[in-house]
Amino acid sequence: MRNFFLFYLLSFLFFIFSCNSDFLPKPKAYLSLEYPEKEYQNLAIERPYTFDIQQNTKIIDEPNNWLKIQYPNLKASLDITYKPIENNLQELLVDAEKLVFKHAVKAEQIIPKDFLNYEKRVFGSLYEITGNAASNLQFHATDSTHHFIKGALYFYAKPHYDSILPAVEYIKKDILQLIETIEWKK
Repeated sequence: MRNFFLFYLLSFLFFIFSCNSDFLPKPKAYLSLEYPEKEYQNLAIERPYTFDIQQNTKIIDEPNNWLKIQYPNLKASLDITYKPIENNLQELLVDAEKLVFKHAVKAEQIIPKDFLNYEKRVFGSLYEITGNAASNLQFHATDSTHHFIKGALYFYAKPHYDSILPAVEYIKKDILQLIETIEWKK
């Protein structure tokens, strides 16, 4: 009985003195990402279209009036394709939307945003694809009679949406600037 009492007393004392009330949980860590200030310039390559692009990007001239706008520091590129409209606008729009909804398997949500600028004759949509999709931002724009461009953002890494979200938001502002400054050449 005495051993039993001694065992409980020692266990109780051990429990009381082993617990330290100075325990604090570790603070949450936040990424400290710094992106360059945005400065835009007009596209210097001759195309049937023009728009503003960020100065710290690298432009790669592709055949058929296509472009690749690279973000070397972010390991990302915005691939832009161009097609002239030849009585096939409906087909081009369907193809653009097929490419967007091809990512529905991995996407958590697809958020569309429409753009209408009657003065410049620019009509289009931006699609934000949340989740671990291969392309998190896609857009298309047209004048509905002669020109059609489509763009898709790709990162040179396996997609982990929560990790690349700050970079996606940074580039999204550039895409919005691009869409808002599109002008078609005759």
